[in-house]
Amino acid sequence: MPEAEIRCINKSDRYNAWERIRNVGGVNANGSRWKLSQEDAISHIERQGWTFYVRSGGHRVDCIVAISAAGNKYIKTKADGETPNNLLALQLHSSLRSESMRYHD
Repeated sequence: MPEAEIRCINKSDRYNAWERIRNVGGVNANGSRWKLSQEDAISHIERQGWTFYVRSGGHRVDCIVAISAAGNKYIKTKADGETPNNLLALQLHSSLRSESMRYHD
């Protein structure tokens, strides 16, 4: 099962947890960068069996797909409540190239 560490995000100015994270991104093992929309990350988890995670306090925390009270899907870490605080606390990164996820060993 492929895994990828989320190291940075792009946010919108929205207040709703499921609308705030626009994109997630990281770095492949070969040093190339990747960026996915939240919707694409959800699809990778649900349809393709990917596991995304973040590092928090030196520990790995896996991401899951959650559904808001209004029925909207979003990603958050298992440790978070409704608001994806571990993801929202990541570095903001506007310079990640907008490209599809490519897994590189």
